[in-house]
Amino acid sequence: MKITDVLRAEHTVFHNLFDHIETTVPRHKLLAQVKSVADTLESLLRAHSMTEDELFIAPLEHYLEQIGQRDIFHEEHEEIDRQLLEVQKARSLKAARQNLLKAVAASRKHFDKEERVVFPLAERVLKARTLSDLGDEWMKRREAALR
Repeated sequence: MKITDVLRAEHTVFHNLFDHIETTVPRHKLLAQVKSVADTLESLLRAHSMTEDELFIAPLEHYLEQIGQRDIFHEEHEEIDRQLLEVQKARSLKAARQNLLKAVAASRKHFDKEERVVFPLAERVLKARTLSDLGDEWMKRREAALR
């Protein structure tokens, strides 16, 4: 399976999680609940981003720089991380909710850009075999993480 197919599938799962967060977080009554959701999201995004950066973005850095997107992608990751950190620092339920929903919105925007810009770019500039090899490497890393 190509790495782009794997990442699209992961994005689908994340979009469902984002939908769930946007629906349920406004009804949470406790600050600790919102912080717990943010912590879970941060953990899942970190694992996704690390793998994506190492296996997928790294071979595309040169191309992303040529189209002026390299720094923007890194800045978007930093913004998502900052919003999630603000949730953990929040002292009020309202502030925590707002920052978590901002992190979700920023993640959606970032994922959309990857799906519209980066995935098609990869499929144009990387060989089909390379995309498959990267998909295989992703699978090996996931299997190792499950052990």
